[in-house]
Amino acid sequence: MAMETVIGLEIHVELNTKTKIFCGCSTEFGAKANTNTCPICTGLPGTLPVLNREAVNLAIIAGKALNCQINTLNKFDRKNYFYPDSPKAYQISQFDLPICEHGYVDINVAGANKRINILRIHMEEDAGKLIHVEGKPVTLIDYNRTGVPLIEIVTEPDMRTPKEAIDFLVALKAILEYSEVSDCKMEQGSLRCDANISMRPFGQEALNTKVEIKNLNSFKEILKALEKEEVRQKELYDFKEAYKIKQETRKWDSAKGRTVPMRSKEDAHDYRYFPEPDLPPVVIKESTLDAIEKKIPEMPEEKKKRFERQYKLNEKEIDVLISKKMIAQYFEEVVSHEVSPKEASNWIVGEVMRILKESDRIEIPGKYLANLIRMIDMGKISRSAAKDVFDTLWLTDKTPEEIVEEKQLIQMSGADELEKVIFEVIEQNPDAVEAYKNGKEQSKGFLMGQIMKATNGQANPKFAMEILLKKLSQMERGERD
Repeated sequence: MAMETVIGLEIHVELNTKTKIFCGCSTEFGAKANTNTCPICTGLPGTLPVLNREAVNLAIIAGKALNCQINTLNKFDRKNYFYPDSPKAYQISQFDLPICEHGYVDINVAGANKRINILRIHMEEDAGKLIHVEGKPVTLIDYNRTGVPLIEIVTEPDMRTPKEAIDFLVALKAILEYSEVSDCKMEQGSLRCDANISMRPFGQEALNTKVEIKNLNSFKEILKALEKEEVRQKELYDFKEAYKIKQETRKWDSAKGRTVPMRSKEDAHDYRYFPEPDLPPVVIKESTLDAIEKKIPEMPEEKKKRFERQYKLNEKEIDVLISKKMIAQYFEEVVSHEVSPKEASNWIVGEVMRILKESDRIEIPGKYLANLIRMIDMGKISRSAAKDVFDTLWLTDKTPEEIVEEKQLIQMSGADELEKVIFEVIEQNPDAVEAYKNGKEQSKGFLMGQIMKATNGQANPKFAMEILLKKLSQMERGERD
């Protein structure tokens, strides 16, 4: 039986606030364990939450950026469950009246537009972090993350392959970064994903039993987990053992390369939701919505269209340049110094992206890269020398001009100086000259190599080749005459 895959995602995103959602504790990542805590976020009796206005504003921005309807009346609820990382034994979240609903993100699938619908976005507080000590029967708890403001983005089950799920997440992450809702640092847990996956026969509308894969925090691992779970479920259907697919939560074991059961999946009624008695409903004024909408910056798709129109770059280049807001801003900073957009793109797509594999910041000022590109265009340095300068720029505060001078990389471009060297090379290599006269084109490459060797690599290749060909041509004409 031909089966299709059905995937829906639940994405938890830490909001980019300085303080927690219901108290004044810092949201700083990496602080000493249990130092960013207070009686409110640790759930001590008698404490009352106070809603962080900036968290609400960021949730609205996320909703607007993701084409959602903003519910101007929404409320908080208590989601009751006992777990060591939740000191109150409940989580303040939103249930039946979330802040945002009915949005979408468009992705490209096989050259065609596909719309992934967003069911809802709700606000909630994050839980703490459990640290399992290897080799010891001990679990430690860090409550620093408790109370950090989250939005949970819940999609409709609109994705049909693991790759579509990743394409959606890439697009979503870019939108959230551009709108500055979150830093989306997956390695720090700022963006985490739960994936729901099931199988059904092609043509069937009803959904079959789904499995949730919990707490995935890298695109690579999400893809692997979905692909493996897809294979597992397909095999169970193929062998008439679909009854073994249970509605449960599984985790991804990357070492074993498979999903493994964690617990049976809870339904909403298991959490005993009820309205949060210590927080009034959230009422959002239309004037607030209008003011927030005006602050939303240019989104990735808008920027892509503008880059195509303004800079005449191809789609592949633009996709790299707009993949992160930081990279797009850097590109425009370089271009603002009046260098070719194509050259700026080549350097960023190639050299800058190479360095960014090991760093999360671009250390070279845009003006410096523009000056480097300009020196190549003017023939002052070779492209290979420029790459050497670029790598040095990443490690120092010196200017490109200072590095070029220190390393003596300025190309020999003077006609008189080059003519003298080229004449000597021709005199010293009569066999290569004779071979060129007899039609062996590769001989000019040999002669150019000798020229570069004689000048310690400082001859301007373009000018040197022009002079060499001119000299060889004169010699041919002189022989015929």
